[in-house]
Amino acid sequence: MFDTTHPDVIRAVKFALEEDIGTGDVTTRSCISGEAMAEGRFWAREPMTVAGVELLPLIYQLRGGVDLIEIEAGSGTGVEPGRAIARVRGKAWTLLECERVSLNFIQRLSGVATLARRYADEVKHTRCRILDTRKTTPCLRRLEKMAVAAGGAVNHRIGLFDAILIKNNHITAAGGVRAAVERARSSGLPIEVEVRTRAELDEALAAGAPRLLLDNLTPAEAKVWIDSIAGRASVELSGGITLDTVRAYAEAGADFVSCGAITHSARSMNLNFRVSIQ
Repeated sequence: MFDTTHPDVIRAVKFALEEDIGTGDVTTRSCISGEAMAEGRFWAREPMTVAGVELLPLIYQLRGGVDLIEIEAGSGTGVEPGRAIARVRGKAWTLLECERVSLNFIQRLSGVATLARRYADEVKHTRCRILDTRKTTPCLRRLEKMAVAAGGAVNHRIGLFDAILIKNNHITAAGGVRAAVERARSSGLPIEVEVRTRAELDEALAAGAPRLLLDNLTPAEAKVWIDSIAGRASVELSGGITLDTVRAYAEAGADFVSCGAITHSARSMNLNFRVSIQ
């Protein structure tokens, strides 16, 4: 679920360590012997879906001096307050200098996974699946999308390079829906078209668009549009859909609901790290 060998992940972790530690943790080095050994535990302080704990081996490997890393609650695991998530043992210097980076990643990614899980749970027993978007934290997209998957939602395209999503500005610049769709076919990539009016809907269907994005409709309006599509294309709904309303959109017949809030508005979860000197 968490591919810690991906170059994007390695770059993010390296940069986070360099950003925080720099030339060294002056507080730790001035207070604690370099020979001291310690054990540390990561604890959940509120209910959450864990994500990102698999980054710990990479974080500590990059700094060295750790001889035990034990994952006690892997990504996708629901935990309650007081649950231990991971245990580490090694040089006290390493454990303390990696504390904030480790917590920042796990807290942030667990927040994304927890919110993704809440959305996914809201549409249980419907055919609808929850999608993420590109509204991610710069340089953390790969990790945040892994966290979305850990929470039970589905990744949309990773970036502008792996799928075609023809939106209103593309339609305007291309000279219409049909022109945009016909030109996009040569890419060989999956094609989705955002439609804003019934005329654009009809044009997209006539052009053979396999997937449609309907934006900023009420659940009642979405049902009317989906009924008129009648299975000729799969349908994604988006635009201000919340935890309170997502079930209604799913029941309107959507195949997918995309929600930027899963990544752009997820709050970091409350965890802590406690060490004991060995």
